[in-house]
Amino acid sequence: MSATTKSTLRDSFSVSLTVGMYGIAFGAASVAAGFSVLQSCLLSLLTFSGASQFAVIGVIGSGGSALSGIATASLLGFRNGLYGARMAPILKVIGIKRLLAAHVTIDESTGVALMQESRGEDAMRLGFWATGWGVFLFWNLFTLAGALGAQAMGNPAAWGLDAAVPAAFLGLVWPRLDSHRTRLLALCAIALAISLTPLLPAGLPIIATAFLALAFGLTQK
Repeated sequence: MSATTKSTLRDSFSVSLTVGMYGIAFGAASVAAGFSVLQSCLLSLLTFSGASQFAVIGVIGSGGSALSGIATASLLGFRNGLYGARMAPILKVIGIKRLLAAHVTIDESTGVALMQESRGEDAMRLGFWATGWGVFLFWNLFTLAGALGAQAMGNPAAWGLDAAVPAAFLGLVWPRLDSHRTRLLALCAIALAISLTPLLPAGLPIIATAFLALAFGLTQK
């Protein structure tokens, strides 16, 4: 095994394990929101997009419709399509491999692949596949562990696990609030969501904030 391959695999493993462990929070939050262990695991297996999964259980768990949950998750997952467009010329896959690549096209697999650019396209492809399936493996294992642990508690809400979803979203968005503009957008989104919550069904206030973000983006020079 070459030094380049070892370095790429090391990068992939460190990202896969770290991100995958976050699945335990999803599993626990999902059960706390009223989903069964099986439903939680199927969400991780079939959806495999952390932000979208948290959106689904957050919206449906708070009384929103399945349509609102799916719409919110789709908005959050839209970026994966952009990652796919970036990775397609590098991966050069067709048929079933294209479907498999699409399933593991996430922030982490794309990020690690692009990090390997100076090492060549072979390293980029290895970084993508190793990270994508590494995160998939650990994410699903820790989802199961979190769901079983929350189920064993009896009433997860009594332990405060019902706060895991908003806490998880805050953890996802916090590193991205790195400028006055993004912090202003976050404050405006919070104000808009709170003002619309008494007026609209659960989930729709979150969708409304997406249009606010779009308006901010269009005005950016």
